[in-house]
Amino acid sequence: MARLPSEAARLTPEAAQARLEALGYADPAGALRHLEALTSGVSRRAAIQRTLLPVMLGWFADAASPDAGLLGFHQVSDALGNSPWYLRLLRDDTTVARRMAQVLAASRYATDLLLRQPEMVAILGEDAQLAPARPPPCGPRPSRPCGRHASPPDAVAAVRALRRRELLRTATADLLGLSTVEETGEALTAVTGAAVSAALQVAVRTAEAGQGRCPPGCAWWRWARFGGHETGYGSDADVMFVHDPVPGADEQEASRAAHAVAEDLRALLARQSARPAAADRPRAAARGQAGPAGAHPGLLPRVLRALVGPLGGPGAAAGRAGRPSDRPLGARFTALADEFRYPAGGIGGDFAREIRRIKARMEAERMPRGVDPALHLKLGPGGLSDVEWVVQLLQLRHAHAVPELRTTRTLAGLAAAAGAGLVRGGRRGRAGRRLAAGGPGQGRGGPGPGPPVRYAAHPPSRSGRGGLGLGYPPEAYRDLEQDYRRAARRARAVMERLFYGW
Repeated sequence: MARLPSEAARLTPEAAQARLEALGYADPAGALRHLEALTSGVSRRAAIQRTLLPVMLGWFADAASPDAGLLGFHQVSDALGNSPWYLRLLRDDTTVARRMAQVLAASRYATDLLLRQPEMVAILGEDAQLAPARPPPCGPRPSRPCGRHASPPDAVAAVRALRRRELLRTATADLLGLSTVEETGEALTAVTGAAVSAALQVAVRTAEAGQGRCPPGCAWWRWARFGGHETGYGSDADVMFVHDPVPGADEQEASRAAHAVAEDLRALLARQSARPAAADRPRAAARGQAGPAGAHPGLLPRVLRALVGPLGGPGAAAGRAGRPSDRPLGARFTALADEFRYPAGGIGGDFAREIRRIKARMEAERMPRGVDPALHLKLGPGGLSDVEWVVQLLQLRHAHAVPELRTTRTLAGLAAAAGAGLVRGGRRGRAGRRLAAGGPGQGRGGPGPGPPVRYAAHPPSRSGRGGLGLGYPPEAYRDLEQDYRRAARRARAVMERLFYGW
């Protein structure tokens, strides 16, 4: 391993750059400038960094992007360099220094989170500190920071700060291999659900203060991937609302009040703040009474259309409606949804043909132009969409007789189908590549708008980061592509037999 910082004084600039290039740095001149800024001078800080950097340069070089790792280290050191504990921690605890190098060089998303809360470097040394928090989906944990702030924007800002902390904890554990795919999805879902629940508390509190009375009861449902506990780093918080007027209230007035609460919630979650913001796309902002008992006959059909609409087909959509907030209204509406997603006796042939028609249309119309469909992780043959539609069709057909199929989780649904003999028997790809490439607001050049990662493999300049997120070295991007193609072909064959063959 090249001990470049200590040798730099004896090397010409050209020789130092050549050494950095040999280590794998794409911009050796820029890397040398970072090293000079970090190690020049006679301060204690510079002396410690001259000791640390020779080893850290090698750790950066072993990860996805050495240049990004060194840049991130420079930025974090600038933020914490005057803190007496920071460099002492890196010097005395090899685990912290190594993990910091791995995270900084593997993920722009995690680096951005760390730069907004650099004191969290201190948690890198203990596995227990990196275990993602698991608050209940609508639990009270974020309400404490909410309650300490009279201003709604300040209250939501406090929730966002807690959310960023938990996102960094989750992303770090994911990058270091300390959590499974399922654990990561559960943690991201819990963090996002807690943020939505806390923002709803603020919105209701604001409505009460403005109106001088309690607004109608409101319940919200996680939807789509959020509802399936399969939230990724770039996922929207797809949410659907219903409301129930308090006894004796005017129904139209209650509907207006519920709409106001939902719109206030949307505004609070969309408020500009430090990235990564909570992405929220509420569905069916506020609907009428819901539930088999006491439902208003004129409003109920609109509630049902809201339930079955977003995913393009009644059965497929109903299967992804997640657990609601813990209210009696939620229990009533869940019971109503169950009648459609787990129909007695299963669905008939006409219904199944309509679902197949919708799926075929989606395959033809939603695929982006100019891409290889075989490498599209969501919509391509054998991709996530194929797996999800198969599970949801099996639920529509068999969940009335197989209670284990009554789940919004895709992997749990597959396991239940296999256990019932309905299927003979990865999802890490999209989540891992999304984490490596950056979440919302992370483009190829750093902070700023960037497209979501949807493809299994790209040319070497773009695939190395994603491959590292999946355990592939940068030079093995072709192996990643071929492995994905093989897995997708097998998944598509199963999908055609189970979905189109019935």
